Amino acid sequence: MNLRTRLAKLAAAVAEQAARDPAFAATLEGIMAGPPPAPVAGRRAKALRAEGARKGGRRAAAALDPIDLARSGPGQLREALAPLSHEQLLDVVAEYGMDPGKLVMKWKDRDRVADRIVEVATARATKGDAFRPE
Repeated sequence: MNLRTRLAKLAAAVAEQAARDPAFAATLEGIMAGPPPAPVAGRRAKALRAEGARKGGRRAAAALDPIDLARSGPGQLREALAPLSHEQLLDVVAEYGMDPGKLVMKWKDRDRVADRIVEVATARATKGDAFRPE
């Protein structure tokens, strides 16, 4: 018996029981009236991330855009990173995918994390400059 057949038989049995037992039918109504399950993937999840909600809700949104600041120069980026706490720096690393090896998130030294952000943001901001007209 395949899955489709088993599910059809289950639904038929539940419907039959609900028709015979008003208490069971009321319980089903209560369950079905609850809030719909939250989407886990697809267009809705992408839309939520675009609006600022984080995937999985693990970390807060980044306090700044390091790549945009790196285009102005690494000095300006360092100045913008100076008032941020260690956790806020890790938020920036997480949001902009600056830790593919999963090492930076383990670092305890705030300055080391800030240096990594400057390094990656500068590399991303200047990527392709050889092909741009001067």
